[in-house]
Amino acid sequence: MLAGHADDTRVIEMTLPRASLVRPEATPYYHVISRCVRQQFLCGFDTRTSRDFTHRREWIRARMRQAAKAFAINIHAYAIMSNHFHLVVELQPHQVLQWSDTEVIRRWRMAFKGPALLDRFTRGAKLSTGERARIKMLIPLYRERLGSLSWFMRAINEPIARMANQEDNVAGRFWDGRFKSQALLTAGALIAAMAYVDLNPIRAGLASTPEDADYTSIQERIRGRRGAGEPLEPLGDRLGDLGNQLCGLDDYLELVDWSGRFVQKDKIGVISRTLPPLLVRLGLQPDGYTRLISRTERRFKNWIGPSHAMQHIAGLLGRRFLQGQGAAETVFQVPQSA
Repeated sequence: MLAGHADDTRVIEMTLPRASLVRPEATPYYHVISRCVRQQFLCGFDTRTSRDFTHRREWIRARMRQAAKAFAINIHAYAIMSNHFHLVVELQPHQVLQWSDTEVIRRWRMAFKGPALLDRFTRGAKLSTGERARIKMLIPLYRERLGSLSWFMRAINEPIARMANQEDNVAGRFWDGRFKSQALLTAGALIAAMAYVDLNPIRAGLASTPEDADYTSIQERIRGRRGAGEPLEPLGDRLGDLGNQLCGLDDYLELVDWSGRFVQKDKIGVISRTLPPLLVRLGLQPDGYTRLISRTERRFKNWIGPSHAMQHIAGLLGRRFLQGQGAAETVFQVPQSA
């Protein structure tokens, strides 16, 4: 029976389209990974060619910020590495329904150039009947795209590829195919994925502490805590009611600091007395949590959450089983009402 489930899983992962993997009605939270072509060090120091491409990591961060201002998508965590980057995002497609037509056009032009007609529209220029009809056709299309994760990633990745190819005087792919996404089905899955992302430089041996982890959201939040730089919003504010109820900034910083001590093999960490209650509030088992933040991409495929939440998603997709349900039972606590 288990072997049959494994076979079913392979079919599921090969055949599910992006529209099935990203379902805001099921969860607005997603862990996203985008890798450079052939996993070369196209955003860091390439030892093979002795060329330093570290400045491209700032390109990516700038594009991330720009896209977040344009789209109805919040960035909760990020880490920009030498050959890939991670995001934890929240889709807010309901927001685009509240924007005026002018606001939709303004935001679209923040991310994409668009036809010259858009500039005339935003300036309030007199338009012909045909031009007004075209604007009327474009606005619903742009409104839908501004709530789309695929278009959000496109707004980040395409300009970076053009800039890198121009710098290298080459033509060809910069990113290795489509981005990968993992749906985060519960608050525990969300916070664990954020910690996993923030700890990427430490796991890779590029930093020894979260505050030294360059190009990460955790470094921004620590600097903001110290009153330096232009930080991300406080964690609770960024996560709305979910953050305020379950995990404030101090809780999260403590969680990441402890997690970093666990991940680093040369350090022995002691679990703070306040940490177990936080994990309980997040519905996580401590032992399972440490395994999750070490191997999030390998233990789960496209969905991260407790087994009952994954079973619900499987039902929505008309499937019997999703890869990661076995791992979920070792990571997430069974609801008390079960």
